[in-house]
Amino acid sequence: MKKLLLYSFTCLSLAALLTSCSSKGGNSSSKTGIPYADRKSKNNQSGAFAVATQYKRAPGPGLIPIEGGVLVVGGSAIEVPGVEPSIYNYKRQVTVPSFYMDETEVSNTDWLEYLHWIRYNFPEDREYYYNELPDTLVWRQALSYNEPYVDNYLRHPAYRDYPVVGVSWEQASRYCEWRTSRANEFILREKGILTDYKTLAGNGKGNTATTAAAAPKPDKPYNTDAYLNNQYNDIGKNAPIDYNTKSGAATSTAGGTAAATTGGKNNQPRRTATLEDGVIMQPYRLPTEAEWEYAALGLIGNTEYENINQNKIYPWNGLGVSSAKKKTRGMIQANFKRAPGDYMGVGGSLNDKGDLTVPVIQYTPNDFGLYNMAGNVNEWVNDVYRTATFSDADAFNPYRGNYFTNKKLEDSQSGKIALDKYGNPIKENAYAGRKQTWAEKQAQAKRSDSISKSTDPQSPVASTSYQADQRGYRDRQNTLLNEEGVTLVNDKSRVYKGGSWNDMAYWLNPATRRFMQQDESSAEVGFRCAMTMLGAPEISTAGKRSFKNPPQKPYRVSRGK
Repeated sequence: MKKLLLYSFTCLSLAALLTSCSSKGGNSSSKTGIPYADRKSKNNQSGAFAVATQYKRAPGPGLIPIEGGVLVVGGSAIEVPGVEPSIYNYKRQVTVPSFYMDETEVSNTDWLEYLHWIRYNFPEDREYYYNELPDTLVWRQALSYNEPYVDNYLRHPAYRDYPVVGVSWEQASRYCEWRTSRANEFILREKGILTDYKTLAGNGKGNTATTAAAAPKPDKPYNTDAYLNNQYNDIGKNAPIDYNTKSGAATSTAGGTAAATTGGKNNQPRRTATLEDGVIMQPYRLPTEAEWEYAALGLIGNTEYENINQNKIYPWNGLGVSSAKKKTRGMIQANFKRAPGDYMGVGGSLNDKGDLTVPVIQYTPNDFGLYNMAGNVNEWVNDVYRTATFSDADAFNPYRGNYFTNKKLEDSQSGKIALDKYGNPIKENAYAGRKQTWAEKQAQAKRSDSISKSTDPQSPVASTSYQADQRGYRDRQNTLLNEEGVTLVNDKSRVYKGGSWNDMAYWLNPATRRFMQQDESSAEVGFRCAMTMLGAPEISTAGKRSFKNPPQKPYRVSRGK
């Protein structure tokens, strides 16, 4: 009997060890029982597996979470006599995953920060700076005196919090890429994963000599993709501990350096952060059209237990454009043109309190907390325009505009990627729709090197039947023609939505959509950024019904008969 009890206790102790880290998180593997490596563990050995067990997701700077769900795209459209609704929308039920979105439109100050960074880091490159300047000439009209806005709107402090305009879709997309690297660099330097700002300024405390030796000043600015590929040689004093290096073995697989010793407890080697560490944010990008419409409509405020108690035709409740609340009754809730020639109302009683644009934080935000999702400026979205997009696109996360690319390899053996003179990855057409074998990958890389040295993503890198450009996939309708019979829609036609200061109320409806060429700009079009949310779609469980997961039960010993 004593032997049986002892055996049972031993088994239960082993079970406790094996279940101490379940698949829900913990300090050891639920499948092998091997402890994970961490700073506090006494069992760390060379080759130990490290897991980010303390990861907590959070939005990037400027973003707020948008819990996704079902949406009838075009469902809020207003029927206008003489206008064919199918030109602007197609009613179809789709599902939008949860994501993050900018609380406000990108402002003039935000864009001036971008221009400042370019001028500081590339003072001799006038072309780079010029290419990112907004087109302030969009304010000029033949029969309107708008010349003061040409000179002042972007740069004068009076307009610092107003939405940036005159920005093309291409410029907005490049801004998103730049913002991704700057936000990630700030996080990494603040945490000491990269050399911290004090040390960079020469004011750091501690062993700066080892830090400088481990992280010489890079010749190009930080880029997130290059860093994740171990091609940004900077390892801070709080960089993750490297448990995965065998004695005498190099850690790099992408042309970088081996792990560096930067001081600290036990003088442990450090490495660059990886996606597995959960520190690097997802890229900023333009929202998809479905995401934008879903976020603008904001039906979450009218929903209880999946029942929508009131639909909307604007980002606010009600059929009109003025407030029905007692304290603000009659006040216009967005910046738009109330009638032909009426941009702001009567002197002494201005209706929307804006002649052109207004600051990015004005009026009441919608139920997601987003400002100016109707009026002020139209906003670029990521999609290529087609009249029948939502009849063709997938029902989950619909989007038209995929142009699949790979980061061009500089060295196929090490995996080192090619960077342009600004430190950004050079992109080329994707050449496969699946993971290739190692032999296929090496052969493809050799063909790419011999066929093309071009940085143009549209140049073919090898003979292949794979179609990287998916913008016209399932394209059954591309028939909008001008008077000469030339199509107005092509693969560079991009959607913008939301209405502007120069639009009538009809265009404030989130279902409406228009398009413009991606290299064009307007005084009526700005943008805001979005970011993909990873993990579970539910943002908050507070006050919501949920199933309770049963506690882990220890293994039981069978006594037999």
